[in-house]
Amino acid sequence: MKKILLRSFGLVGVLLFLPLFLFTFSDPHLIEKSGKAFIQWKLKNETNQKIDSIQLPQSKKLEKLFGDKVKKLHQETEKKLEIFKKQLKNDAPKIIMTQIAKMSDISCKCRDKWEERLRSSLKFKIVSLEKAKEKLAIFAQAKYMEIVEKLTLDIRIFLGANALIFLFLLLASFLKPKATEHLFLPSTLMLISTVICSYFYLFEQNWFYTIVYSSYTGFGYVAYLTIVFTILCDIVFNKARITTEIINQLLNAIGSAFSVASC
Repeated sequence: MKKILLRSFGLVGVLLFLPLFLFTFSDPHLIEKSGKAFIQWKLKNETNQKIDSIQLPQSKKLEKLFGDKVKKLHQETEKKLEIFKKQLKNDAPKIIMTQIAKMSDISCKCRDKWEERLRSSLKFKIVSLEKAKEKLAIFAQAKYMEIVEKLTLDIRIFLGANALIFLFLLLASFLKPKATEHLFLPSTLMLISTVICSYFYLFEQNWFYTIVYSSYTGFGYVAYLTIVFTILCDIVFNKARITTEIINQLLNAIGSAFSVASC
């Protein structure tokens, strides 16, 4: 019964993650479509950060030469710059939505060579408001594609890594039929991660994409899967010596008299 349950769980995991992983290649725009709300939210944040990064050029040499007059002029210009930024932020949502509508058309040529446009629009110079809006539109276009590309890659890594772990778990249940008790440890860890990720995807989709997209949490999840993979390798190649010790320590911690032996 335990073997059937274990193998069923491994098979369900493979059938869940492997087709989704393959679908991202059969329809390259699948993730872009499903993560539309996240992409819009991320693009808005990136655009606001870019506007906030606009600064006046440093004028320390002029301050030394002309003293307080330059400082006063600099302060007045700073105030004008803040008004400029505020106007740009007020217009940003409309600019972003226009560019998203344009970029969502997969046949649009604006989706090509976005890396070059991103590099050219990274530095904002203090120009007229209309020129700044034009540059912000170019930045939004290029940034949109950068977010889509990164999100697509991160989702593929997430789905592919999960599919691989579940496949290895399923194979281990056949290669090491005596290690059923030991395989319940990595199975439990994978069940926990799958349930949590499924919950976030179904009910908190933006949070799900944020977790997968974020470098820190993404690396954290990779580390988590690495631990599971290491446990599976120990069971298959090392007769579950380390896993046996971990399980027995956990059983002792909860006061259980039950113990497992190496397979």
